[in-house]
Amino acid sequence: MMNSNITQEQLLQAKETLTNLVHKTPVLSSEVIDKKVGADLYFKCENFQKTGSFKFRGASYAVSRLGSDQKKNGVTTHSSGNHGQALAKAAQLAGIRAYIVMPENAPTVKKQAVKGYGAEVIICESTQAAREKTCRDIQEKTGATFTPPYDHENIVIGQSTASQELFEQTDNLDYLLAPVGGGGLLSGALLAAKFFSPTTKVIGSEPLGADDAYRSIKAGKRLPQENPQTIADGLRTSLGEINFEIISENIDQILTAKEDTIIEALKMMHHHLKIMAEPSCALPLATILENKSMFEGKKVGIIISGGNVDLDVYYESLK
Repeated sequence: MMNSNITQEQLLQAKETLTNLVHKTPVLSSEVIDKKVGADLYFKCENFQKTGSFKFRGASYAVSRLGSDQKKNGVTTHSSGNHGQALAKAAQLAGIRAYIVMPENAPTVKKQAVKGYGAEVIICESTQAAREKTCRDIQEKTGATFTPPYDHENIVIGQSTASQELFEQTDNLDYLLAPVGGGGLLSGALLAAKFFSPTTKVIGSEPLGADDAYRSIKAGKRLPQENPQTIADGLRTSLGEINFEIISENIDQILTAKEDTIIEALKMMHHHLKIMAEPSCALPLATILENKSMFEGKKVGIIISGGNVDLDVYYESLK
């Protein structure tokens, strides 16, 4: 396995680069939730980030690292959700073209959001093969740079800035928990902890019904998702190669949670934090609820990854 060569200087450079591009999102807490779990929890609210998720950090940093010739040709990606919106907005702010490939079954509200950020939306069939082929066709036609959602060093470095901020906004966290899907957010959290808060243990949180990260770490090799079944739609993807390397080298533990607990955690966040969060955001709190003794009396940071919710679909799923 190739070791990650990402340095502390790169993370600091990303934080400086993004200072005037991203929101420094707030950290919330709830006495009620703290009492229920027996720990002090600090929620880093990336649902308040531009485009509604942490993805804007990675996309913005990746765009900032493009050369002048690359910027002339723009960027492209395939996405049905947060990454597409984030890259579209990052490209808009940089004054470059963005070509976002979206599957035909992507929610209309998300297609409209991407268009609203000035990107060209290209619709394709709802298969991974169709998405990838359409992106390749766009690259050949336009010369646009493909910008993946998580499996890229600049994306990981950009995502690390959320955890860097959290460490500045809190004191001496015992644990930092982040949901894990493709692994960009968790990889960034691990690198931030390694360089800026080495006593903080970092834990990935994953649905029991979509546990490829847990299985991959246990097996010592990257294993794909196998028919993921979870309300946490943002975590149904498989770990990226770079992300698996960083996670394998640095992770303390991957914890999983059952669907009922994920819904319970969502309700707690809605009731007591008064925020809108995606189902994927509930995984850290859900894993704490299922492992209370592990976190009892500890100071725990939690990254709320995003707040882009299709309300009609979301509330129907909770019935």
